[in-house]
Amino acid sequence: MSSTARHLFGTDGLRARFGDAPLDRPTVTSLAAHLAAMLREQATEHGAPLVVLGGDTRESTSVICQWLAEGLAAGGARVEHAGVIPTPGVAWLVRELGAAAGAVVSASHNPWPDNGIKLIDPRGFKWSEAAEAALERHLEGGRVEVPALAEELPVDASLRGRYLDRLAATVPSLEGLRVVLDTGNGAASSYAAELFERLGAAVIPLHGAPDGRNVNAGCGSTAPAEMAARVVAEGADLGAAFDGDADRCILADERGEVRDGDAILYLWATALHRQGRLVPPRIVATTMSNLGLERALAREGIGIARCDVGDRHVVETLQREGLALGGEQSGHVVHLELSSTGDGLLTAVQAAAIVAQGDLPLSGQLAGFRRYPQILQNVRVARKPDLLALPRVAAAARAVEEKLGADGRLVLRYSGTEPLARVMIEGPDQPSIEALAGELAGAIRDEIGLP
Repeated sequence: MSSTARHLFGTDGLRARFGDAPLDRPTVTSLAAHLAAMLREQATEHGAPLVVLGGDTRESTSVICQWLAEGLAAGGARVEHAGVIPTPGVAWLVRELGAAAGAVVSASHNPWPDNGIKLIDPRGFKWSEAAEAALERHLEGGRVEVPALAEELPVDASLRGRYLDRLAATVPSLEGLRVVLDTGNGAASSYAAELFERLGAAVIPLHGAPDGRNVNAGCGSTAPAEMAARVVAEGADLGAAFDGDADRCILADERGEVRDGDAILYLWATALHRQGRLVPPRIVATTMSNLGLERALAREGIGIARCDVGDRHVVETLQREGLALGGEQSGHVVHLELSSTGDGLLTAVQAAAIVAQGDLPLSGQLAGFRRYPQILQNVRVARKPDLLALPRVAAAARAVEEKLGADGRLVLRYSGTEPLARVMIEGPDQPSIEALAGELAGAIRDEIGLP
């Protein structure tokens, strides 16, 4: 088992093509059985530990949930199954039910043949890398032979209602708003329209008919153009698009301009600050968040703490710095007073409430945020040494930073999942940063590029 047990977990849980290892029945059921054993070892009370299950709309999700339930039962754990539910819904239910863990079956924004497993700790946060490594060490003890359950895993429909109630309770009425909602044929499909209509908004739904294979298919947060165009065509106040497991949200304003996580952070942070509710007046953004966000927030008296890319790093930085709000350009936005992880539906209703309560349309409320021109170049590499320890790269990077001065920003990093070095430059105009990025990418290619 050791050859397959190590390195199961990536930057956002376990992810693979369904049916291929590690998303095959022997591996998943063994993983679940060892998870149950770990939870029993950590328990402070007697009795079977409770695990909350749920997932997105892929045709393989119910099968993987069944496998997880079989392994958990074999390992001595109890299961509450929420059925189709956003990842943050499972995270909230873990805390609400006092569960020992949660398991979400989803591949987020990936195409339908892929799937994955994300683990949630008792506080509703994604499992740490250390906890995932400990579970992998458990798996090195060998696979567990897990019998099939006699019956199909039942869904507790009341859990869906409890999560919807929680979301609705976070904002006042959205009466009078007209909203386009692109649920990406994913987990938000059976939640978003009901939530917004309950709050009084008129809803124009898009891509809310999942068939198991159409999740993220030219729609949702990774393809928001149709949603944005529909906002204009319908005369709507705003639009929101979600990914497969609805932990991301991308907006469009009333003019049809797509607004990503940086714009959402600006909108939410400035609204909270003006209400005296952003204390201290700082947020968390990743190294890839636009320099324009930093400058726009500074004019409002709001600072930024930067962190590595990944919503887990955002949450860790929020906790370490004692801050409440943070997020990524991708639309993962976290407000720790309301949620322990990125929640696309929560983000959407909060943004809608800001629009409903304001005197300006969404575009007007975002007028103070001007995005700096940005370029991202990827270079395929043969290895991943410290980039600034490479003489040509270090010299090129210094030259770029000198040319940018205070009017730009350079970020050099490796991809966490691919053999790529990433060069991100922001500056006053697109032609100059494209030239600078080309020079730096060339230096990386000369030093460690693949032939």
